[in-house]
Amino acid sequence: MKGVMYFDQAASSWPKPPAVMDAMMQCMHEFAANPGRGSHQMAVKASRILFETRINTARLFGIRNPNDISFALNTTHALNQAIKGYVKAGDHVICTNIEHNSVRRPLEYLRATAQVELTYIPSDEQGNIRLDELKKAFQSNTTLVVVNHSSNLMGTIMPVGEIGEICRAQGVRLLVDAAQSAGILPIDVASMNIDMLAFPGHKGLLGPQGTGGLYIHTDIDLEPLLHGGTGSQSEAIHQPTVRPDRYEAGTQNTVGIAGLNEGVKFVLSETVEKIHEKEWRQTQHLMEGLLGIAGVTVLGPRLGQNKTGIVSFNISDADSSEVAFILDQSFQIAVRSGYHCTPLAHEAAGTLAKGAVRASIGYFTTDHEVEALIDAVKEIQTQYAK
Repeated sequence: MKGVMYFDQAASSWPKPPAVMDAMMQCMHEFAANPGRGSHQMAVKASRILFETRINTARLFGIRNPNDISFALNTTHALNQAIKGYVKAGDHVICTNIEHNSVRRPLEYLRATAQVELTYIPSDEQGNIRLDELKKAFQSNTTLVVVNHSSNLMGTIMPVGEIGEICRAQGVRLLVDAAQSAGILPIDVASMNIDMLAFPGHKGLLGPQGTGGLYIHTDIDLEPLLHGGTGSQSEAIHQPTVRPDRYEAGTQNTVGIAGLNEGVKFVLSETVEKIHEKEWRQTQHLMEGLLGIAGVTVLGPRLGQNKTGIVSFNISDADSSEVAFILDQSFQIAVRSGYHCTPLAHEAAGTLAKGAVRASIGYFTTDHEVEALIDAVKEIQTQYAK
């Protein structure tokens, strides 16, 4: 929307690189046929764009075999496939108390329906966990550890590499929720001992909504979440065993994946290191400005500490939804308010009673926009201080 200053990147990135939209239009005009369902030229070209996207995504995440990536509608879809496809009745699963509901709810569903045991590792008010608490949580029936790479409320970055080493030593699989880190933080599934990686296409990878994926280690066989046509082994009555078909029943979002391919190529070209450095610099600027306003509190890691571009805050006793409404209507600044689908993280941060305003920075956020948000919060705080 013209004139809007967009600080809701943690929900969905905007704007997108022009090449993303161009690729989607080209696909729609030239080869929006059904990939893997025909041998004619358009279907073959559609299949090729899917495979090219797998190759580029595999390169970004250090994945050796592109076919170990299955496309999904979003991170939530990918997490449900990973959790429900891997965890069995009687298993014990470990996660943290700052997980998104896309992790918590599937796990709680399995606890209620399949006698799955569940342990939440507590975090401090900044979202950090103690690795010794993780080590103590393992049981004889522990099969999976699930962690987010970065908190969607506080921007805290989890020590995934160290967690991966602990899991490997215990012989337990690690599932990482990369909703807030894919395309923003370096990820190498091999060196970080990540067995499954769920990621969105529409956030840090700068693709369209309705895209995402799940990396599944070659040695892991998940029970498919969906069953149906794949264009392969059609004579069989059961789901194919070949990857990625096993986890991709039904027609894929070819147009969206064509756009995702360009988003991933953009990230590869710019590099995640450059993207994170730019976002971190603006994050520190925003935090410093907000912390200089009397009555404003900022959640998560302190100024100068590493984090992603998420800055959640509150103004005195003001309702977070009201602040977000004023920012939108009076200043044309888009933020997110409320509980951000992570109530346990709010409990850890001490904001369960009123939620928080979340401003999230993206690669295309400008310094001028950061200054405008700081000035707007100053003005709103002045009104509440009267």
